[in-house]
Amino acid sequence: MGTLRDLQYALQEKIEELRQRDALIDELELELDQKDELIQKLQNELDKYRSVIKPATQQVVKQTELHEHQRTKRQAISAEPTAFDIHELSHVTLPFYPKSPQSKDLIKEAILDNDFMKNLELSQIQEIVDCMYPVEYGKDSCIIKEGDVGSLVYVMEDGRVEVTKESVKLCTMGPGKVFGELAILYNCTRTATVKTLTNVKLWAIDRQCFQTIMMRTGLIKHTEYMEFLKSVPTFHELPEEILSKLADVLEETHYEDGEYIVRQGATGDTFFIVSKGMVNVTREDKPSGDPVYLRSMGKGDWFGEKALHGEDIRTANVIAAEAVTCLVIDRDSFKHLIGGLEEVSSKGCEDAEAKARYEAENAFFSNLNLADFNIIDTLGVGGFGRVELVQLKSDELKTFAMKILKKRHIVDTRQQEHIRSEKLIMQEAHSDSIVRLYRTFKDSKYLYMLMEACLGGELWTILRDRGSFEDSTTRFYTACVVEAFAYLHSKGIIYRDLKPENLILDHRGYAKLVDFGFAKKIGFGKKTWTFCGTPEYVAPEIILNKGHDISADYWSLGILMFELLTGSPPFSGPDPMKTYNIILRGIDMIEFPKKITKNAANLIKKLCRDNPSERLGNLKNGVKDIQKHKWFEGFNGEGLRKGTLTPPIIPNVTSSTDTSNFDSFPEDNEDPPPDDNSGWDNDF
Repeated sequence: MGTLRDLQYALQEKIEELRQRDALIDELELELDQKDELIQKLQNELDKYRSVIKPATQQVVKQTELHEHQRTKRQAISAEPTAFDIHELSHVTLPFYPKSPQSKDLIKEAILDNDFMKNLELSQIQEIVDCMYPVEYGKDSCIIKEGDVGSLVYVMEDGRVEVTKESVKLCTMGPGKVFGELAILYNCTRTATVKTLTNVKLWAIDRQCFQTIMMRTGLIKHTEYMEFLKSVPTFHELPEEILSKLADVLEETHYEDGEYIVRQGATGDTFFIVSKGMVNVTREDKPSGDPVYLRSMGKGDWFGEKALHGEDIRTANVIAAEAVTCLVIDRDSFKHLIGGLEEVSSKGCEDAEAKARYEAENAFFSNLNLADFNIIDTLGVGGFGRVELVQLKSDELKTFAMKILKKRHIVDTRQQEHIRSEKLIMQEAHSDSIVRLYRTFKDSKYLYMLMEACLGGELWTILRDRGSFEDSTTRFYTACVVEAFAYLHSKGIIYRDLKPENLILDHRGYAKLVDFGFAKKIGFGKKTWTFCGTPEYVAPEIILNKGHDISADYWSLGILMFELLTGSPPFSGPDPMKTYNIILRGIDMIEFPKKITKNAANLIKKLCRDNPSERLGNLKNGVKDIQKHKWFEGFNGEGLRKGTLTPPIIPNVTSSTDTSNFDSFPEDNEDPPPDDNSGWDNDF
């Protein structure tokens, strides 16, 4: 009996325990439901943040950064012209300062450790080492002062220095460091102060000597390569500009004594010129298979030219008889470069028609004087002077842009040649993609350039206000620039200062190239050496002073595309030197934002090739390669040329005096500049 009662008690306890467990489970389930609800609420908040708040915040941050970056227009930079004619370079005697082997090694190592100078060729580095001269400073001396104009670059051998910017310490430096390198690129103010902490010993080189070394190396090599090419019958009929491009793509290859350069029976696509050493040519004897000596070849001899035309089975062996250097070009590179001249002749016909239209205009403008105009408003302000909207007193519907330049400022900055070039090029430019220059005036203080008024505003202002452009909008403005470049390049003119600041919209919304201060007529197959452009847009060959040609314009076209699509250029640093070092690392080091489409990215990368001779626009089909790129598929190029294509942004221009599309500028309250009667502007 007792056992049954015990069993009942035990059963009741178990039931009670199960009830409590059920109650606990119910409680836990309720808690879990509440947690799920809370998680769902949080998830909803997170989704809302991701979809609405975060992009808005990012946009505000981006816009703030963009406005911070783009609030002021970027100033272009130009070095003073070279002190001597480039053809005299090979005869210039460079200074030589003896040094111990340890000092030579220290300077060389310092150069190779420097982000900019490590990009130089070894032969250039060797000459720089030889030309550097000793400089000594005592403790607490100032070597470089922020804001001063400098022309020297230094290598530290002994002691320590402190670097400060705006009185804030940046770092200290010891032996084996390069500093001040921006000054050897162009005449500029120092961006930091360098003071000695101990007695120091330095080695220095000035800009003129550095530029001479850089230019001479490239010129001597290019001239030698041209002479080699001219001696090859295959190339006899080629024009100078094509030979020049071939000389640019020739690559040096080195072979050891006994090494096979070409093997009989192998397929090949490469042409060789011997530039150093001797080679032996042999052919295998059919019955015995033994090599039979045919001849030897030395400097200036060539072989393998049939491979350039497709016959690529090698008929003999070519073996290095000692250490040999050959200049080589492959079939693809050769075929990319041969051709592309038919475009130049057809441009001449279009030009003749345009010229006829403009000649009537010239008669009208030649009778005008400065007194015939009233100033309406300011369109732009820069270091050079101002651009004013002016109105013809006799016909109030006729308005123009008048660029007013301070003559003394031009002389002080040694820009006379650039201004003369600007006038000549713009007066002869008969293209709808280029702002017209009608005539010039002058007095003792100023030069005046009377130009077409484009009242749609600057592309820079629109980009600043919108942040970035859509793919199709960017395509339209890029196509406008391509038209302008096709015209200029067909006349042997390089532009050199492409950026949104230098594109202006007419009343229809078509973009035109303006400001030809850095444009230069260099002809075909020729190069120029003056460092100029806007830091973010400068091509690597300009930075490295290798000499540049129209291909530098195609580099800047790629940069413009990137900036229009994203709101900022791909290469940008806190100071010009850091920007140049980022440029020298190349476009492949840049992360492309997702909003740049695959085709746009492909075109940008093809325009921004490090090697100018590989850039789209600079190959055998010229500018057609750009116009036929996939990114331009379906674009109405003919409509653009005829002016029938509707632009993506149509500015609101209510009258010939409406300046509402331009920023407001303060009145000119500056004292008039001093007179300049030196006569450099006689042809104005």
